[in-house]
Amino acid sequence: MSVAARIRERLAALDPVDLELVDESARHAGHAGARPGGNTHWRLTIVSPRFAGQPTLARHRMVYRALGELMHNPIHALAITARSPEETKGSP
Repeated sequence: MSVAARIRERLAALDPVDLELVDESARHAGHAGARPGGNTHWRLTIVSPRFAGQPTLARHRMVYRALGELMHNPIHALAITARSPEETKGSP
């Protein structure tokens, strides 16, 4: 199973209504934590009703808990945008 598929599988525990996952590893070639083949630097946008009423830090912790050991290997960096469905209404 690919790293992206494993990440998506773990994040399913947060009941996302929208999830965008982008491997940005190529942009970080030569930087700390970058490895040949990528799968180390990710950008995540996730929308879940579980985030409603939660501050940003709590939302990020929920994502980290869902990902578990993937946050240590293979993920080196994860940029997170986490919103509740109410926060996305009216967005272009």
